Amino acid sequence: MAKTIACAVAIGILLLVQVDAGAAQQANDSQAPSAPALRISSGDLLAVTVFDEPDLSGRFRVDERGDITAPLIGRVPVEGETAEEVGTALEKRYVDDRILRLSHTSVTVFIEEYATQGIVVNGEVKTPGLFPALGIRMLNDVISAAGGVTPTASSKVIITHKNGATVPVRVQYNPTALTPVIPRIQVFPGDTITVPRAGIVYVLGNVIRPGGFVLEGRSDMTVERALALAGGTGHAAAVSRTQLVRTLDGGQKEQIVLSLNHILNSKAPDMAMKDGDILYVPTSNAMLVTQQAITSAVGVGGTILVYRLGIQ
Repeated sequence: MAKTIACAVAIGILLLVQVDAGAAQQANDSQAPSAPALRISSGDLLAVTVFDEPDLSGRFRVDERGDITAPLIGRVPVEGETAEEVGTALEKRYVDDRILRLSHTSVTVFIEEYATQGIVVNGEVKTPGLFPALGIRMLNDVISAAGGVTPTASSKVIITHKNGATVPVRVQYNPTALTPVIPRIQVFPGDTITVPRAGIVYVLGNVIRPGGFVLEGRSDMTVERALALAGGTGHAAAVSRTQLVRTLDGGQKEQIVLSLNHILNSKAPDMAMKDGDILYVPTSNAMLVTQQAITSAVGVGGTILVYRLGIQ
């Protein structure tokens, strides 16, 4: 008997926890940002459906004065209004003009084409600019129209809505990852999509896989980790004369000579790398390379491969 009661209590507690979790989830969902209501502009195409009245329904282009010409009632101002507001206004006009009865009137309006409001895409895309917003546009479609992201793009994309939203929306977007992250998010006319630049460090010189490595992921980038991503040192590398070139806040270059062999053997502390750092491993018989030469090697376009980390 006592065992049965204990089981019943346990089940009751479990159900209570599930109810509380469901309520918390509903609260979180209610706080999620919603898309702003879109305003109609001249040139937009509206699809108007009047219930059970096909002769009054149709597709209407907003003229230069911001009006549409609806059947039987003539010009109706719509510019600056939402689709829902236009539907309400049309219902009222048809009822006031005694064309339809209030109890049998239902008008829905859908903005089928946005002719004058484009979507701006800027940042780390191949062809930034203004793109048309005709019909429903998804985030991935618009970024693809901009040529896709560059190798140095961050995996966090910022969407700024033109109307109603004061806080930009940040979403994960990484189509080049081992497991692509492509959220199905709709973007609207007047929105701005910004693809920020991710941090990047360079490993050059006598290493197996020289190049740039994007600074994203769960782990901090250190000298030892950067060298591992570059495949380690090559034959006859002068690890005791490894150089790190760093750009300071004022734009000046700082050159630091590292004892990489001590770091790899845990005889010296590892060093965190920052965005723009260049780690250069010379060969044993080479002279000490100046920071100007190392920096200019990065500046030569198209000669350095950029790698994104597998875990992001």
